[in-house]
Amino acid sequence: MIDFLENKPIENWDVRAFIDQCLAWIKETVGESSVILGLSGGVDSSVAAALIYEAIGSRLIPIFVDNGVMRYKEAERVKEMFAGYPELNINFVDAAELFLGRLAGVSDPEAKRKIIGTSFIEVFDSEAKKHDDAAFLAQGTLYPDVAESITADGKTLSVKSHHNVGGLPEKMNLKLLEPFRRLYKYQVREIGRELGMSPRLVDRHPFPGPGLAVRILGAVDKNQVKILQEADEIFIDELYKWDLYKETWQAFAVLLPLQSVGVEDSKRTYKQVCALRAVNSSDGMIAKVSELPLDFLLHVSQRISNEVSGISRVVFDISSKPPATIEWE
Repeated sequence: MIDFLENKPIENWDVRAFIDQCLAWIKETVGESSVILGLSGGVDSSVAAALIYEAIGSRLIPIFVDNGVMRYKEAERVKEMFAGYPELNINFVDAAELFLGRLAGVSDPEAKRKIIGTSFIEVFDSEAKKHDDAAFLAQGTLYPDVAESITADGKTLSVKSHHNVGGLPEKMNLKLLEPFRRLYKYQVREIGRELGMSPRLVDRHPFPGPGLAVRILGAVDKNQVKILQEADEIFIDELYKWDLYKETWQAFAVLLPLQSVGVEDSKRTYKQVCALRAVNSSDGMIAKVSELPLDFLLHVSQRISNEVSGISRVVFDISSKPPATIEWE
């Protein structure tokens, strides 16, 4: 039998055997309680929702928290993606002001992660009070989140604290339920396919739990979020149009705390720099730069520079992991 709480990846992977054992484990662990699920719209939490629902049905309470640093029109898209799963009855909570207020003036990435992790738990705890039998918080935590957040002794920080691991508060009212903490992203995708989930959802690129807060280097505010959302949306939109979305494992834009001189209508401008990042990986532990066509990058750069107010220059990140991490913070 699989020990779902170990801090090491599962070997000898068999997707059907995992699903069967995981369903049994969830039922035994949860008992008659209800489960609050943090549903972000990403692959991990979405597949977790489908799996846990299969185990406990309507006692699963999915909650989408708009923290103000999500992707462009993310709440609308989550509604569209899960339109075929009305039985999930997703609760949408607008907590943008809470999160952005706490992030105001904060530049340190570790501080951002801890603020976001703590704030998520507070929102989930508040929502759980509306359900007398809610005892668990389900997360789509993966093995790389665990591996990068703690060292082998389980105590000291390793690479960075992921908001859903090292960024969680010490005291929580809800017990954690993390069915995927021993899996890699590709394994979660296999589970989603086995459960018959939409390819558009299952093949979606990874998105960090702290959202755009760790893709905006420096302090976060509404204007910075708006600028980055628009730039990122153009990048992803063009990847789909050029039939390149599936050619890269993860692609996104980063807003740098740098300003650069530009020219607009024969006048001098002084705006921010946007970096584009695209990598290929099997497990998120090692990644190589996606070799996107130069004409594609030129086209995306021109669109972002021309259409996004606040950006004057676009660069492409060619760093591999290691020595760099996939995300910039």
